[in-house]
Amino acid sequence: MTIKRFEDIDCWKIARDLSRMVYSLAKGTAFARDFGLRDQITRAAGSTMHNIAEGFDAETNPEFIRFLRFSKRSATEVQSQLYVALDQGYISQEQFDDTYEHARLVRAKEGAFIHYLSNNRKP
Repeated sequence: MTIKRFEDIDCWKIARDLSRMVYSLAKGTAFARDFGLRDQITRAAGSTMHNIAEGFDAETNPEFIRFLRFSKRSATEVQSQLYVALDQGYISQEQFDDTYEHARLVRAKEGAFIHYLSNNRKP
């Protein structure tokens, strides 16, 4: 399958879902009042999907891979910030588990895509 738009990339689709999940969590009353954490986690979630989109327009696979790695780091940042939200009582264990797993899935898909791009020409 040829990828014609960044919206066709599986890891971008999953990152978009992650962003939706994080924004939904951040609307919670106590979470919404913690401006610092809310800002950090929503920016990291957005960065996860935005770096994939930005990398898609890269001229070379190594440049695209660079942006995918930025995205993976942002997903890891979301995972770390979820611990703070859980520890502060802003989210439930179930919300933590679901969102953390979604971030893990983004990272896994990105890792597989990086491997693919490392061994093939740009899709």
